[in-house]
Amino acid sequence: MRNLAILASVALLFIILWDTFETIVLPRTVTRRFRLTRFFYRASWAVWSGVTRFVPDGIGDGLLGAYGPLSLLLLIGVWAICLIFAFALLHWGLGSHIVGVNAHHGFPTDFYLSGATFFTLGFGDVTPGTPIERAVAVIEAGVGFGFLAVVISYLPVLYQSFSKRESGISMLDSRAGSPPSAGELMARHGRARNMEMLTIFLADWEKWASELLESHLSYPVLIFYRSQHTGESWLSALTTILDTCALVNLGFTRDTPWENALRWQAHLTFAMARHAIVDLALVVGATPLQSEPNRLPAEAWERLRGYLDAAGLTLCNHPSARTDLDAARRMYEPYVAALAARLLLPLPAWLHDETVLDNWQTSAWDETPHF
Repeated sequence: MRNLAILASVALLFIILWDTFETIVLPRTVTRRFRLTRFFYRASWAVWSGVTRFVPDGIGDGLLGAYGPLSLLLLIGVWAICLIFAFALLHWGLGSHIVGVNAHHGFPTDFYLSGATFFTLGFGDVTPGTPIERAVAVIEAGVGFGFLAVVISYLPVLYQSFSKRESGISMLDSRAGSPPSAGELMARHGRARNMEMLTIFLADWEKWASELLESHLSYPVLIFYRSQHTGESWLSALTTILDTCALVNLGFTRDTPWENALRWQAHLTFAMARHAIVDLALVVGATPLQSEPNRLPAEAWERLRGYLDAAGLTLCNHPSARTDLDAARRMYEPYVAALAARLLLPLPAWLHDETVLDNWQTSAWDETPHF
């Protein structure tokens, strides 16, 4: 029985340490289906998101926003408890040779010794009594020290990536509205007669999408981190950029000096953004929704064309324009719809139905939503 306990403890130690390495240290996506971290996030998100469906919207949004940071702390706690349990099981398998004041032999004492050793408390009231158990205690102290060091160094990197992501989303506010839309992004640049700046802006978002892909594949928990402001999210921002690139690639009726550069940059940004959205859908296990709601029905398409035309941007009106746009949409909309359904995030409209104040036009002292 004790030999089986030793084998089980060694196996559990390997599983937890390897899972921690893959989650924190390894800078690439792990596609293996059976992982503790994967099971933890799928189970906890199912419960957490299910609870939010039965509470008022304001409270539900707060709970969803708290899930990302809280789940990370809970995962670290699960790892620590599993490691302590595994070392306690190893001590028990080796015979529980514990000495000390009022020491009682048994698994509870082994668990206490393991916890005190893992966190390097050093009470000294119970100690291992054989050389091999002392060696195990030394190894556990080293594992505990290294585990805490890795976790502490992990958090700043995580929040730096989050902050960098959010700074790009905040810059979208004054250009595309709150929440953002492709029609508003293009119309504001068109009315300003500054489409060259849109080319530069899309180039910045090509880099933003590549950084999003790199950081969120390395640290998938960031996918669950929500933006601070109302009407903003990384998913709606990325969808807006994809919508914009799809529109730009249709071309314009007027011969303008900026069109070729803009369309080429839109092609590059679309490719990078689509790559990011597909890989992130794979990370959270969001199967593409082929029957997602139509975000651009015929009447909305005509209204969008009229809105852009009034801003000085007349899209090509060749017969296949709508067909080409729908073909581009099919390359990414099933994935963004799946992510929206999984993460309970709203998708942006192609054009708002009415005038909505941008976040920068509001404040926490107004009656309009801000944070």
